[in-house]
Amino acid sequence: MDAQELLSRYATGERNFNGANLHQAILSDADLSEANFSGADLSGAELSGAKLCECNLSRANLTDADLNGANLQNANASEVNFIGADLININLEQTNLSRADLRSANLVQANLIGANLTEAELSGADLSGANLKDANLIGANLNEAELGGANLTGASITEQDWTGSFTYTAISHKWVTWAGGC
Repeated sequence: MDAQELLSRYATGERNFNGANLHQAILSDADLSEANFSGADLSGAELSGAKLCECNLSRANLTDADLNGANLQNANASEVNFIGADLININLEQTNLSRADLRSANLVQANLIGANLTEAELSGADLSGANLKDANLIGANLNEAELGGANLTGASITEQDWTGSFTYTAISHKWVTWAGGC
């Protein structure tokens, strides 16, 4: 399936794209809210600015995808492969990212307020300036993660989550505000 077919089918009311092959699809700024992309291949896809609120992305492959500025608020992204993905300024508020693989992902200035990152793989991820307020990081691997300027107020973190080396420096900065909701 190509991007045009997906957008056409979505426009007619179809929401189930379970297991779809959308490798390197260009879907920038598309509104695909509430769609089911579980098990889909979105590796290398261009999804910058896309609206994916309340989507089911469980077990999808988003390796090296560009989700810069995308909105995934309240989405199910459990067990998603985000290795090397560009997630700068992404809205992941209240998103389920349990057991997601975010190794080496770029989450600079990401909004992760209230996100579920239980047992997520965040080794080598860049979370500089990310807002992790009230996020659940229990069992997450933060080995060699960059947390400079991240807001961890109210985050659930256990002692074993802090094994290995990582960088955390509290810096005062302004948070990105999200225009438009889901």
